[in-house]
Amino acid sequence: MSVPLAGGILLALIVGTLLQPLILRLLTAASVLDIPSDRSSHDTPIPRGGGVGVAVAAGLALLLNEHARSIAVPLLLFAAIGLLEDIRGVPVRVRLLLQLLVGVATSLALVPGGHPTYLQVALVVALAAWLTAYVNAFNFMDGINGISAVHAILAGLVYAALGVLRDLPLLTASGSLIAAASLTFLPWNAWVARVFLGDVGSYALGGAFGALAAYAIVRGIPPEAAVAPLALYLADTGWTLLRRIRNGEAWYRPHRNHAYQRLTDSGWSHQQVTALTAGIGATVAACLVAASFSGPLLRAALDVTAVAILAGYLAAPAWLAAQRSGPPTDERPIHARTVNSPSR
Repeated sequence: MSVPLAGGILLALIVGTLLQPLILRLLTAASVLDIPSDRSSHDTPIPRGGGVGVAVAAGLALLLNEHARSIAVPLLLFAAIGLLEDIRGVPVRVRLLLQLLVGVATSLALVPGGHPTYLQVALVVALAAWLTAYVNAFNFMDGINGISAVHAILAGLVYAALGVLRDLPLLTASGSLIAAASLTFLPWNAWVARVFLGDVGSYALGGAFGALAAYAIVRGIPPEAAVAPLALYLADTGWTLLRRIRNGEAWYRPHRNHAYQRLTDSGWSHQQVTALTAGIGATVAACLVAASFSGPLLRAALDVTAVAILAGYLAAPAWLAAQRSGPPTDERPIHARTVNSPSR
């Protein structure tokens, strides 16, 4: 049985819309709450795990589409790990092991055969490591109102467009269905966050998009176009990690050093930062996708433009801090610790 793409999109929208209020009630009744901490961007406990609705809606729609079924595997399996973490907590080492195992399972389905054994094993290991890394990067970036739902919609639409341009139905179907499911979560989190995606949502979306990027590369899409929808999240997470290592900080400990977090700490609202990152993400993705269809000179120029835009975004918090600095006063810095905003 296969449902047409238009029917799948409608199904994802309906299922996600109907599930979200029910899930919120269940999470509240079970006291599955995100408790504020030093790294949080919210001040009151908020239910976490709303990503269950996104995962179920997207997973069901993917399974019912003949072109997209394979992407349901990483989405649902990574979602299961995240749900376990949201409900009862999982030690870091166990969580990483489970993520790697799901990455291996996904890799075995995506990596084409015909290679020598050693190369096949290397490709599977590399892809499993990539999926684990991007799932955690997506999770780290899920820290303010609306940011991950907006970026999931954007990434889904970009992959859908790539699928149309390159005649790859898996990308078209998967991107469209995930974007539709993510859209149903936005009203619950974009302005006043009544519920958070939780690890179940961020793991599911991170796993699905990581798999789509890998599939795109395997099918011959240039690397910069394949990772175009993920570029901002990769840049922010990678640069933050490098800065912390360079500064001798314990890079693996919770922190508030991501560029988007520092922008909220400088006084920007969650909605302003989400809109900024969405605009930058869309512009960078457009440059990188266009580059893959261009000649050598224009391709290089578009790639450089995309990198320059990302560099400007990463430098923005420090620039704003320098602009705000002045003669010492008795006033304390204003931090955008908005009530009902996600904690990451």
